[in-house]
Amino acid sequence: MSEGTDSPEYLWENLLSRQPELIRSAFDSLDPETRRHVLAHLQRMVTEEGWHAEQQASARAALDTLEGSK
Repeated sequence: MSEGTDSPEYLWENLLSRQPELIRSAFDSLDPETRRHVLAHLQRMVTEEGWHAEQQASARAALDTLEGSK
């Protein structure tokens, strides 16, 4: 069973894809409040212990992409 494009799984798959076009598209689809929550979560993923190295690398790529597009 595949997830719809509006599902949280699809959103995070794109945000953590390491593909700038998918990251920007997913982020741009969000309302401002949700964007703030997503950025805070990505920042926690990068800085907190307990995340897998690949998850941290994906979160860093997302933050780099999003910070570069401001």
